[in-house]
Amino acid sequence: MNHQDFFTRIQQTTVPLVAILRGITPAEARAVARLLVETGYRYLEVPLNSPQPFESIAIMAEEAGREACVGAGTVTTEEQVHKVVAAGGQLIVSPNADPAVIRLSAQLGLTSLPGVVTPSEAFAALQAGASGLKLFPAEMISPATVKALRAVLPPQAVLLPVGGIHADPDQMRQYLRCGAQGFGLGSGLYQPGISLATLHERATMYRDAIIAARS
Repeated sequence: MNHQDFFTRIQQTTVPLVAILRGITPAEARAVARLLVETGYRYLEVPLNSPQPFESIAIMAEEAGREACVGAGTVTTEEQVHKVVAAGGQLIVSPNADPAVIRLSAQLGLTSLPGVVTPSEAFAALQAGASGLKLFPAEMISPATVKALRAVLPPQAVLLPVGGIHADPDQMRQYLRCGAQGFGLGSGLYQPGISLATLHERATMYRDAIIAARS
């Protein structure tokens, strides 16, 4: 998916949040996917350093693939991209901006979100075919930095800060006003072994925070 199309999709998404489910197991995958989709989430990421990640992706894609974009995080090689596709995934999220991984993802029609920090990385990732840009780690990237990036990047380049994002409308609003379109959520949302009740509580808090921040 090219960045113009992804920009339109994110703008039309009520909950522009990527749920990063690091450590999820296949036994949890179906129930977690269903809960998140019913709470409004449309981007579900299984990092590849989770137990049996491709099995979890396959289960989640079967359960929620018609309603959400399901795929993998921590994708660093072309081989992994092919394995994600074989599992039914459509989302490729990386901690870095490897042009080969981005180009292959684009060629296969996947949603590609590589991790970037600098303007050089951002422009190179977009040129390679990235759908959007994961600003990672966001602890190093202030709203002011996002504003500076937004001033030079194409207007329809999606910026998603990831890392240290809280269920706090004020924090989110600062980033959104400076040019971000959404966020990636890690351990603040999901941790291995979390109960469905706690996950629902956290997912709802983040959902309500982003809706309030965008209003």
